[in-house]
Amino acid sequence: MVPFAHRLAEQLTAERAAVTTRLDEEEQREAVFRRLDHLGYRVGQGLVERFSRDRPRFTDTLDMIKFLCKDIWTLVFRKQIDNLKTNHRGVYVLTDHSFRPFARMSMASPSETLARVPPFLWFPCGIIRGALASMGIEATVQAETAELPGASFQIKTITTKS
Repeated sequence: MVPFAHRLAEQLTAERAAVTTRLDEEEQREAVFRRLDHLGYRVGQGLVERFSRDRPRFTDTLDMIKFLCKDIWTLVFRKQIDNLKTNHRGVYVLTDHSFRPFARMSMASPSETLARVPPFLWFPCGIIRGALASMGIEATVQAETAELPGASFQIKTITTKS
């Protein structure tokens, strides 16, 4: 009975260690994603502060989003956003059909490629959030890709209730 209890205790300890290791890896991964987003946020703020200095003040949110799509995106990725859609209620979808960080990316299978894409989207999401924050718009940004090398960024502006 004692060897069985000893073996069972070892198995439970090993299972707990495996779960803890997976949690630690997930926490590290999330920390890296937050760091990438924060770095992008700072870059976006700096770009807007520097390159909107000589421009007239923006009148509405759509003008700010257009500035982001044309000028800021060109500075960072050397091309403009391919498509901008809005529902005129604070949701904007920016589509880049040939997103430069994905231009040379390939893997053995498409599912493997799509699984490895998210880390490359956190920095641009941060750039968008930082640029908009610098212009006075609080927003959430979500990115996704259906097929390479395209990427889509959904911006939801957060309205403050006064």
